[in-house]
Amino acid sequence: MFRLTRLHTGPLKTLAIRTVVRLYGVDLSEAVETDPRRYPSFNAFFTRALRPEARPVASGAGDVACPVDGTVSEIGEIDDGRLLQAKGLRYTVEDLLGGGGDPRVPGAEAFHQGSFATLYLSPRDYHRVHMPLTGRLAGMVHVPGRLFSVQPGTVRAVPRLFTRNERVAAIFETEAGPLAVVLVGAIFVGAIETVWAGLVTPPRGRVLTRVTYRVTAPDPGAEPLVLPRGVEMGRFNMGSTVIVLFGPGAVEWRPDLELGTTVRMGEAIGRLQGARL
Repeated sequence: MFRLTRLHTGPLKTLAIRTVVRLYGVDLSEAVETDPRRYPSFNAFFTRALRPEARPVASGAGDVACPVDGTVSEIGEIDDGRLLQAKGLRYTVEDLLGGGGDPRVPGAEAFHQGSFATLYLSPRDYHRVHMPLTGRLAGMVHVPGRLFSVQPGTVRAVPRLFTRNERVAAIFETEAGPLAVVLVGAIFVGAIETVWAGLVTPPRGRVLTRVTYRVTAPDPGAEPLVLPRGVEMGRFNMGSTVIVLFGPGAVEWRPDLELGTTVRMGEAIGRLQGARL
């Protein structure tokens, strides 16, 4: 699938794009490129850029911006280090983030009793992932694994699905404390990118790999990598799931967000604790 979506197949590629647009109701008028014929490959269409005015980013003091277009799969508190996957199914922060790690990178314990939001991206959604808050990159973890579907029915049926699938977790330091943005792979989604490392997967492996990006580059005068709220930090090359983690007492989620709520990248999905309304 990785190879097929990158083929420059002319009319066949355009037919595939038009079919997906029709079947899933993709709104190409929001894209920078609105003509299906002008995308060099199917993957270029799937990772299309949007016009800046199509997704205004929340700018209020203390606003937490939604990192993706998608649907709320679960949202709430991290109870004793465990997150809700679906009714009756839970998994741990340690398993999600891969366990262990570099002392310079906040580990799973930093998110115990914190808050989480799980956001599902369907094939119709915009597939770039953006920053919920301004953050300094502390490190990144790549956890090889399976590629189960992350559609709602599968999430309700497969125990610990998000800790069994391949994933990339980016850990940031923010004004609200540690922030983790976890990009979970899925069926046909063995290709996850970040803006600082490029294509992280594939290849997929069987051994847990931790890659930590230093606060400074080899040049002692280099600046740390700081990504402002709303800028792109990564992307999926097909649809999948993003899980956002905050530490204890950091954020309050918007009270109207519940299972099945549709969200758009850039809209406020929460506020920092103590932020003025």
